[in-house]
Amino acid sequence: MCWRPKTHTFHLPCGEGTVTLEDVALQLGLAIDGSAVTGVSAIAELAALCYSLLGVLPIDDESNFMGLKFTWLKANFEYLSINAIEHELMCATRAYIMHIIGGVLMPDAKNNMVHLMYLPLLVDLQNVCSYSYGSAVLAMLYRELFRTKKSDVLDIGRALYYCSHGLFIGCHSWHRLGTNHTYFH
Repeated sequence: MCWRPKTHTFHLPCGEGTVTLEDVALQLGLAIDGSAVTGVSAIAELAALCYSLLGVLPIDDESNFMGLKFTWLKANFEYLSINAIEHELMCATRAYIMHIIGGVLMPDAKNNMVHLMYLPLLVDLQNVCSYSYGSAVLAMLYRELFRTKKSDVLDIGRALYYCSHGLFIGCHSWHRLGTNHTYFH
């Protein structure tokens, strides 16, 4: 398999293929209509926002206040008391969504934290479904695949993760097109 950045296609033994927005929606079940998932690059009071939405702040060695480590999220939100009040439930829900965003949908280079720029998207949990997460995931896939084609890139771990998403989704595309060829053994 080879990624061609000029045409945004995978070159496979059986031909060319590309990952489309429809593929992302069908395979990952992510919304492709709605507001853009851009994150917020400048948040005035990160500590206040984090405390108000998650109910707790990481200690200095757990976060540089650019992101939340998964170990911190797990330590603080893995178990929810049976007597939890609604605010605690909402905080745990936000932590869980942040983990999905940073651990599955749009991981960082080391896949150990989630950037805080996504936290403002979770202010109103009723509004979470109004964002086009599928578009953001597809954009990240293309960005990482394009980034790894540069000669000075040494760390391709993130791209391999996205490439596996792309191959998984791309295989679905071939199946959906009705190709009955057996090129993969």
